[in-house]
Amino acid sequence: MIPDFQSIMLPLLEITGDKKEHTIQEIRDSLAKNFSLTEEERSKLLSKSKQKMFANRVGWARTYLKKAELLVYEPKGYFKITERGLKVLGEKPSKINVKYLKRFPELLEFIKPPKKKVHPKDKDIELILEKKTPEDLLEIGYEKCQEKLLSDLLEKIKQCSPEFFEKLVVELLVGMGYGGSFEDAGKAIGKSGDEGIDGIIKEDRLGLDVIYVQAKRWTNPVGRPDIQKFAGALLGKKAKRGIFITNSTFSEHAIEYARNVENKIILIDGEQLTRYMVENGIGVSETASYKINKIDLDYFTEE
Repeated sequence: MIPDFQSIMLPLLEITGDKKEHTIQEIRDSLAKNFSLTEEERSKLLSKSKQKMFANRVGWARTYLKKAELLVYEPKGYFKITERGLKVLGEKPSKINVKYLKRFPELLEFIKPPKKKVHPKDKDIELILEKKTPEDLLEIGYEKCQEKLLSDLLEKIKQCSPEFFEKLVVELLVGMGYGGSFEDAGKAIGKSGDEGIDGIIKEDRLGLDVIYVQAKRWTNPVGRPDIQKFAGALLGKKAKRGIFITNSTFSEHAIEYARNVENKIILIDGEQLTRYMVENGIGVSETASYKINKIDLDYFTEE
């Protein structure tokens, strides 16, 4: 599990307790071993960012320790512990966090909010906020917005007609690179008339292969009999691939059957459908975007 930035503070300071100069990469490697992180955990990115979550939190832990003057930055990207930092280690604290660092006026100056009247409830909010890095807060806010968007989107889909749902499926598949043009795909979906098949769509723009599609706007979960029916229709067409799309869910038996059937059948339920829609800009529009820059350390490297 990736530790939060406050949990990193004490181990980071302890590593620098050797009084030597360290690079941030050395510290990240040592801390990764300290917390027994896997390569997957070390490589995990913040949402919509190329920045790695663990590296980001190590960076913020270092920043707070530096602002409290427990660490000092040296030229060419190095840093080391200060006399104050050594004194703190000598006290053998069980943990170091923002609350602990507030004893140092330099840290208080760094984290103090803008001058305004503080409502009692705001103090509780501040205690919550100080436990998270700014990127963590953006991550949480983004995930909450996404959860609400996906929920609202699915609810909207449930209210639309079966005809509109087929149109939505066409736009999505074209947006994902299937079906050639929208006109071609529109002619294919909903026009086959074969039992158990709603349409036939090109796998690529050249039409070298086709995919059989079932698109159902249902209220109840899709069960195994429905998938068996679709698989049988595929078999009758000697088809290798099929996609079953619904705004609802699939039963466990339906999922198990699709997983083991000879034909390749992809199941897309309502939750996955809305995620694909958002990823491909179907039925959604952008309200705001925020660009976050960071220092380009390569720029400041002197030959």
